[in-house]
Amino acid sequence: MTTFTAESPLYFVMRHAEGNRILAEHVPTLTNSPLLHTLYFHEVGMILGTEEALQDSPAKVAEILRLIGELEPEDTAAERSAAAAADVPAPSAGYEPDTVARASAALALPATAAAQERFEVTFAGPSHGNPFTDVDLRVEFTAPSGKVLSVPGFYDGDGSYKARLLLPEAGDWTLATSSNARSLDGVTGSFRAAEAPAGSRGVVRVANTFHFAYDDGTPYLPIGTTAYAWTHQGDALEKQTLDTLAAGPFNKMRMCVFPKSYLFNENEPDFYPFEGSLSGGFDYERPNPAFYRHLEQRISQLDELGIEADLILFHAYDRWGFSTMTPGQDDRYLKYVVARLASHRNIWWSLANEYDLLFRKTTEDWERFAGIVQANDPSGHLLSIHNCQAFYDYSRPWVTHSSIQRQDVHKTAEFTGEWRDRWQKPVVIDECAYEGNIDQGWGNITGEEMTRRFWEGAIRGGYVGHGETYMDAGDILWWAKGGEFHGSSPERIAFLRRIQEETPGGFLEPLPSAWDVPTAGIRYEYELSYFGFNQPTYRNFVMPAGRKYEVDVIDTWNMTVETLPGTMEGRFRVELPGRQFIAVRIRAVA
Repeated sequence: MTTFTAESPLYFVMRHAEGNRILAEHVPTLTNSPLLHTLYFHEVGMILGTEEALQDSPAKVAEILRLIGELEPEDTAAERSAAAAADVPAPSAGYEPDTVARASAALALPATAAAQERFEVTFAGPSHGNPFTDVDLRVEFTAPSGKVLSVPGFYDGDGSYKARLLLPEAGDWTLATSSNARSLDGVTGSFRAAEAPAGSRGVVRVANTFHFAYDDGTPYLPIGTTAYAWTHQGDALEKQTLDTLAAGPFNKMRMCVFPKSYLFNENEPDFYPFEGSLSGGFDYERPNPAFYRHLEQRISQLDELGIEADLILFHAYDRWGFSTMTPGQDDRYLKYVVARLASHRNIWWSLANEYDLLFRKTTEDWERFAGIVQANDPSGHLLSIHNCQAFYDYSRPWVTHSSIQRQDVHKTAEFTGEWRDRWQKPVVIDECAYEGNIDQGWGNITGEEMTRRFWEGAIRGGYVGHGETYMDAGDILWWAKGGEFHGSSPERIAFLRRIQEETPGGFLEPLPSAWDVPTAGIRYEYELSYFGFNQPTYRNFVMPAGRKYEVDVIDTWNMTVETLPGTMEGRFRVELPGRQFIAVRIRAVA
């Protein structure tokens, strides 16, 4: 049976590992193009026939179509899993000779430590061979309560090894190492951690099934934005991005570890995650510590602004080979990045942006990756994965919350209740489309529509994310590179955040409501109804007799709250302005 023909969509050829390899070998201008992902659902024959590099080579086009036409079905999941396991050799027990004294590596401890802060220990160790892959180091921290936290160590270059932990409690701590390198094995130490600084709230966790809160119980309402490649743009633009965030409403930033190659993303980064270059190739077995120090600095700066870093570990928009490393290289990369970054309080892990476009990775890979992250993150940060077409199975035990890209061109937030019921987890719609004016349908909705989708999601018990894609002469679009906001939605989203934060109990829970308007809050105590793109001139409400209520008419676009005079009870009519984007809030009077 023929696997592919000239009429097969490019998407499906690219999903086949050998088909992907054939196209990469014969048409690198196509597979490395920033436009590749906009071509996926066109016929492969049409794409090859219109590829500029093949315009004078009909015989080559025919040969490529012949090769992909002869492809066999792919290996089974079990075969791929076996190949992955074989690609991850264990570090050798003979990395250092017996003449090296056990536990001889010098240990350096910081002068001060405190609960809810990052703690780092440093070891002066060996540097021969490739310490990134040849040395395995773990540090067991024993807390004052007796709890033992196992932390992976990592090589930071120049003979320096580090291990980091976000200290969960104050008091007297001890540590002990284990390693295949004799000098790093059996090192011990102790330190005292002071009480957490005033105002420390801890890590964000899932709360009340569908919501989030810090460790201290303070509600956390994710008001997110996206700037995928903002840490790859150089100091001037990155600092401008931080300034914009400092003045804006957002408390979560979706961002990638790897640089991005896509529409409006054709510049090279200042730092690469591995040693090497685009022209000479990269050594995926040698991480670049300078790259990670820069990333750590930016994550810390987000934390200072009260912003969670929703860190994307893999994505498909790639011309450097980072998306097509071997299974063993993927695993070692994950262990390294988690070892370096898990001690940040404000980390969220996202295994992938649009996981289903990473054609060489399988469900078995993603499940293995989730296990690696969990095994190496003693703080247990939030963990999810993001889709393009098909949803991942968000009911998997390791998934803490859904991270959704819309599947309907127009409706997204309207499905929030269905998704809550399906997965019984928080619904975070990280990509509901972007406010902007580019040619892509995902990047040209209005500020009004972006704001409406935020409100629809919030009232239905979920959380919607922002992005902005306005054309720019320098290709500085916020969704990719950061910079400044140019749209009209951020200030309206700030207004929504204020309304949400005024909710008794901290969270908006959906309430039973009429078919034509969603309502959230606490029944008969605090009810917030949103009319969206409808424009009623009045509305009748029914509340319990004998209780008095104050009524606010909220214009979500003009950002006004009008409290109507007097109080109401029982059945009453509220006059409305006959405009779109109006909400009504009914508050019981004590």
